[in-house]
Amino acid sequence: MSDRPDGGNARGRLIAAFAAVYIVWGSTYLAIRYAIQTIPPFLMAGTRFAISGAALYAWARLRDEERPTGAQWKAVSIVGLLMLFGGNGAVVWAEQRVPSGIAALLVAIVPLWMVLLDWARPQGKRPSAAVFIGLALGLAGLVLLVGPGALASHGGVDTAGSLTLVAGSLFWASGSLYSRYGAHPRSAILTTGMQMLAGGAAFLLAAVLTGELHDFHPTAVSSASAIGLAYLVTFGSLVGFTAYVYLLRTTTPAKASTYAYVNPVVAVLLGWAVAGEPVTARTLMAAAVILAGVAIITRPGRRGRASPRTPRALRRRPSTRSTV
Repeated sequence: MSDRPDGGNARGRLIAAFAAVYIVWGSTYLAIRYAIQTIPPFLMAGTRFAISGAALYAWARLRDEERPTGAQWKAVSIVGLLMLFGGNGAVVWAEQRVPSGIAALLVAIVPLWMVLLDWARPQGKRPSAAVFIGLALGLAGLVLLVGPGALASHGGVDTAGSLTLVAGSLFWASGSLYSRYGAHPRSAILTTGMQMLAGGAAFLLAAVLTGELHDFHPTAVSSASAIGLAYLVTFGSLVGFTAYVYLLRTTTPAKASTYAYVNPVVAVLLGWAVAGEPVTARTLMAAAVILAGVAIITRPGRRGRASPRTPRALRRRPSTRSTV
């Protein structure tokens, strides 16, 4: 596949990348739930990203990609810690306490954080009034989902798990924006591999410090957990995350974050159909409110006002973006 981002090939790559983050990432919430049933969460995530990162890094280097500099390793490692250890780590830990569908709904506030952080950055642009309405709707949906009234009712959502997911979405959004403007290799595949190696190392260190390795017995791993881990390595990481890094380079942060539209729907439906997770009227109502807020924020009409400037590094090298 050509590295030149022009013509029908570029359009096809964008469609494929959006499809990957829309559908594949929606299914990873259920895969995580099964994977952590018999594999400790930090150990599972560390194994996932270490394997995926090593594979992508080796592939990129064998293709004679550039050798990363120290500055690039530093910037990419920060992204890996924010997005993977902070963002994905929150999901992995919280799914011990929160159903996979609810986790996806809470993570759907990533676009809200993206708008606020993109506004707060130097030379950022103030969001429109419609965006503030979207922010208010998103927050109202969260209150409906995990607020005091919901917690007092039957089927309330775990508070610690919910707050962890909200914090994790902030880490993910921070890493996403930093990756757009920080130093990184030209190759999206090489960049993704480096981010996963950094995130995987942090997860494995956390597994050691929390005693997960001491309590882990490989013979106790169920076939469902093994299949879930394999799915996360191949589809969730090698396909989905590489596609997301590509989107961050070729479109606006708001558009790249629109995967939050579809992920909750896929996750809730799979959790209900496969794992028997309950779907209550309150959950559906909260989902509608949250996604309505997200839709207002990332609607195409705000592209001209809120699109960030093209990063300086990409302006210097307009024809060398790697493909998914």
